[in-house]
Amino acid sequence: MSLPEIGQNLSRREMRKALIRLRMEMHRQEIRHESQQLLLPLQRVRGMGQNFQQGLGIKHAPLWGMAGVTLLGFLTGKGAKGGGIGGLTRLVRLGTSLVPLIKLAMQGSSRKP
Repeated sequence: MSLPEIGQNLSRREMRKALIRLRMEMHRQEIRHESQQLLLPLQRVRGMGQNFQQGLGIKHAPLWGMAGVTLLGFLTGKGAKGGGIGGLTRLVRLGTSLVPLIKLAMQGSSRKP
């Protein structure tokens, strides 16, 4: 925003208007600065997440994260009430839920020379 020109022959009313415009511009800049300061930690976290994925060379990091959570859920979760079949059922569920991820990993490793 361009600042108003203040000359020697301005009336009192025009001087007040110019002063108010200057104050409004100062408040806009303060708000802009404060909002940038508030968003800085969020931008740092986003940058760290992207740098972490790029540094490890993981293309499908969210998919791998979901696979890890699923694996932990199946291994540490409580089975259905019943006998020894609950463990076998849990492993079958784990295998069927991880098939797409395993296929993706196999395709990714076969593409690399």
